[in-house]
Amino acid sequence: MDNVVLIVHLILALCLIGVVLLQRSEGGGLGLGGGGGGGLVTSRGAATALGKVTWAFAIAFIITSLTLTIIAAQNSASGSVLDRLGIATPESGVEPSEVPDADSLLPPVGDGSSGGNLLPRADE
Repeated sequence: MDNVVLIVHLILALCLIGVVLLQRSEGGGLGLGGGGGGGLVTSRGAATALGKVTWAFAIAFIITSLTLTIIAAQNSASGSVLDRLGIATPESGVEPSEVPDADSLLPPVGDGSSGGNLLPRADE
């Protein structure tokens, strides 16, 4: 069930992106959306239709988002992520794994043969 909702959610996201990109820019932000001229579909009529389609996709996107959130909350009711990973917590009574030494986390230091510089020279 959750895979179907996720696929519908992704399709809605792509459709919503496409419809928003098709809309005419009111402020001319990208310098697109040429002017005037009448015709079968005027710019106002197209904007109204695209606006309604955008609203429909947006509402459906929000509904699928909420549905996915509810499904995820129901699936995770058994415990926290840390419990499922087996990471030790003070409450669990398990000793944490050995923490690596701080010196092993530092970058290596040059051996002196190249003047302490770890990067190759430009003429090499």
